[in-house]
Amino acid sequence: MIDDLGARLRYVRQLNRLSQRELARRVGVTNSTISLIESNTSNPSVGALKRILDGIPISLADFFGLQPAAPKKAFYREDEMVEIGKGRISYRQVGDNVFGRALQILKERYQPGADTGVIPLVHDGEEGGLILSGRLEVTVDGERKVLGPGDAYYFESRRPHRFRCVGPVPCEVVSACTPPTF
Repeated sequence: MIDDLGARLRYVRQLNRLSQRELARRVGVTNSTISLIESNTSNPSVGALKRILDGIPISLADFFGLQPAAPKKAFYREDEMVEIGKGRISYRQVGDNVFGRALQILKERYQPGADTGVIPLVHDGEEGGLILSGRLEVTVDGERKVLGPGDAYYFESRRPHRFRCVGPVPCEVVSACTPPTF
């Protein structure tokens, strides 16, 4: 059984072709509530989870009984990558979902000035990335570095961190995190 509630919810939501926004509207919560649960930043009560699952609809028993099919696909063309971000930061994921997987690989694109927010990110796991183009300011535990093409980062994700594109051109990064965060 997969213990990652956020990945399980994301999987079931996407399986039912629902956006986070649509599911939130159906159950009367904010879009950020669904996002926080899917990123394992917020842990809902059983009652709140049942209300969210009623919006899909799926029972608690069926939700927790789901087992991901073993991924058989090994190769992905660029047009098969799944966009999981919107706005000034694009996150294109390798594979259609990460339910049941231990690793998530992303191609990230930050528009000039785009950042992950003023509040640092903190979550379980590890993450690393390689800068392909542009310049990315990475802050980890208050230490700030500007990385350019060919530079890389790798750290435990429990350390507070944030990312910001600096300079006049977009920044592209290939990153990986374990366990999957989005």
